[in-house]
Amino acid sequence: MVTYLPTPEQLPADLFGKRDQDRAVRVLDVVASARLRWSTLINRKDLAPRIDDHRLALVVTGRRIEAHDQDVISLRLEASDGRELPPWRPGAHLDLELPSGRLRQYSLCGDPADTRAYRVAVRRIPNGGGGSIEVHDELPVGSRIAVRGPRNAFPFAVPGRGSSAARLHFIAGGIGITPILPMARLAMRLGIDWSMVYTGRNRDAIPFLDEIETFGDRVTVRTDDEHGLPDAATLLAGVGGDTAVYCCGPVPMTVAVAAAVREMSGVELHSERFSPPPIVNGRPFEIEFASTGEVVEVAADRSALDTILDSRPDRPYSCRQGFCRTCKVRVLSGAPEHRETVLTAADHKAGEMLVCVSRSQGGRLVIDL
Repeated sequence: MVTYLPTPEQLPADLFGKRDQDRAVRVLDVVASARLRWSTLINRKDLAPRIDDHRLALVVTGRRIEAHDQDVISLRLEASDGRELPPWRPGAHLDLELPSGRLRQYSLCGDPADTRAYRVAVRRIPNGGGGSIEVHDELPVGSRIAVRGPRNAFPFAVPGRGSSAARLHFIAGGIGITPILPMARLAMRLGIDWSMVYTGRNRDAIPFLDEIETFGDRVTVRTDDEHGLPDAATLLAGVGGDTAVYCCGPVPMTVAVAAAVREMSGVELHSERFSPPPIVNGRPFEIEFASTGEVVEVAADRSALDTILDSRPDRPYSCRQGFCRTCKVRVLSGAPEHRETVLTAADHKAGEMLVCVSRSQGGRLVIDL
């Protein structure tokens, strides 16, 4: 439970006026200030990414085509006995354990108020490693599937309750609309001032247009075939100080928005992307598999995970961005260069490493798979 305390401006004039003279009031002020700092810390902790290992057996109770090109479908997932499911907040996702054994992450795009069902949406990606094709082709209504979560690596900070921003601006590219939808719905319910730019190749390819249109003129839909590729200025149109920007979509879009926001005073940026981050300042190094002695070379522009998958295609992985921990290995010797933010100092000391983003400081890493 979070306690919200009155600001000095909200205190009665007589109390606020004598706070410096009245000893009892000074004591109350110290207590209130301590409580306020405590509440702030609790709120900040609550917004940090969480790892939740709930594992649930669910049933696909609904399928719907969400884009006119038929490449995006949504799945409605419920417990077989209709019980309530663990709660979630906008920005959260599920890990789906697919029939093949693959583990894939998909943003929750339904309504957190619907406590008996989850909704995820998946775009078919022909060369995307098979996960999306499996969802499209092998999960009809009635299918049983295990999920883990919900987890949240893209937390939504409501203005006044975790964010100092006064208004919100959402930017979504294609299937990047999935985590943004619940955020926009919540902002609408709370009466927060917000706007959105939604982009895609064409109107046939972008999902949830029918739901987006219910938001009215708060949303600007821009398609590449009608307007050309949008630049950062277009995506950030109308954004000024005291605005929190939430951006999800292709890497070029999120990178351009981040670069532009860095030059804007008083603007918060929260972003998520559905593809691996670019490798910056990568150096080649070697990995040795302790169990076999096999040595593989990791090129400067490739991740350790991609190189490992060349030899061990059955290795589990999921987010490829350094937060889900699925690809974690133990380093037996060598000096890892950790490029994630979820493992603790104790984890690092124990030799744990996320091979999707982390690398070597130099020389060979011997890892236990």
